Amino acid sequence: MLIRTIRENPYGWLVVAVLFLVLSLVMGARSSLGLLIPEWEKEFSWDRTFISTGGSVMLTVMAIGSPIAGMALDRYGGRSIYVIAILLTALGVCLTAGMREGWHFIAAFGLIAGIGFSAISAPLIGTTVALYFHARRGFATGVATSGATGGQLVLMPLLAVGLAAIGWRASFLVMGVLLVAIALLTWVLIRREAPERRMHGFQADAGNTVWTQLGYLMRDRTFWLLGIGYIVCGFTTIGAIRIHFLPYAAACGFPVFESATAFGVLMTTSAVGIIGFGAAADKFHRPALLASIYFLRALCFILLMFIPGDSVLLFTFAALFGLFDFATFPVVANIVSTHMGLRIMGLTMGLLFSLHSVGGALGSFAGGWMFDMFAQYDWMWLGSFGLALLAAFLSILVHEPNRTGFVRVPAPA
Repeated sequence: MLIRTIRENPYGWLVVAVLFLVLSLVMGARSSLGLLIPEWEKEFSWDRTFISTGGSVMLTVMAIGSPIAGMALDRYGGRSIYVIAILLTALGVCLTAGMREGWHFIAAFGLIAGIGFSAISAPLIGTTVALYFHARRGFATGVATSGATGGQLVLMPLLAVGLAAIGWRASFLVMGVLLVAIALLTWVLIRREAPERRMHGFQADAGNTVWTQLGYLMRDRTFWLLGIGYIVCGFTTIGAIRIHFLPYAAACGFPVFESATAFGVLMTTSAVGIIGFGAAADKFHRPALLASIYFLRALCFILLMFIPGDSVLLFTFAALFGLFDFATFPVVANIVSTHMGLRIMGLTMGLLFSLHSVGGALGSFAGGWMFDMFAQYDWMWLGSFGLALLAAFLSILVHEPNRTGFVRVPAPA
């Protein structure tokens, strides 16, 4: 079945493979912050609130940059946008390797790398993939966006080994070189214009301005239901887990390599969840799928509070949470492709990811502040539990059209 699917659209699947690698490496660079918090606390005497604030700056930059990147994708396609973003990420990572002061961290990782991160995200990668597929769009999107998690099964433990063997500065330089290499690969392999761009005439005209498109989305009920859910999604994934899971594991007494391996397990099962829910979005009730992801994610936060001193529970949580970690991305992308349409999918997903980044920034800051205030993360986990339940309720309110014949809602003309 898979071989036949690839034969039906070989170039589309080549694009999926390249974007999987891009997302894997860029997300590895982004997620490295959580692993390095204890290292930087010792070396620079920074408190956790300051480092978490740096993460919040990065996510705020992403929130501002994502809609701009989305509009650029709608108008110009992904090749040049992705290459520029990867190179900016490489520059930010290499500058971080040489930092000595707090403002160096904010400027290099928060601002420069943050601009690169804003265009290399699962929602925007999903937007590009959607333009190369009509049949099996959810499955293809799931495979490509699984790079946000699955590739880190290898990258995070390798980074932990690098910290012990060559130090975090040299490890960051190696990561920067790899990013430059993947930028060259992207420039060479992603060349053909996406079929859906040709089919639907994506070139903007005078009557289809950005303000018209924004007004269309601001009045759309589905956009706001998904958007509020995405604020929660960012808070509970990027903010709560991507930034604070590894420091929490260290505070619970787990060694760095064991914690990083558990994080790698989380990334692996997250890839399974993304692909599985992406394929399910092609067949089943998508709002119900989205609601179930948020509900089951909420239950995982209760389990998280009981892991101190128990390696089995540490890995159990990692395996379970991973299934529902980034599984929202292909489901939401599938909903957007039919409710808002492909003509403004880049803008729509960019705005949604902007809201996701706002939630992540709030979660990053809240986790650091609560730890400094109470010397524990329990209130952070309880808050995340309640917010995830709210997102589940909002998701079930999204209207699902008749599955026997989707009608793509066009962008305003």
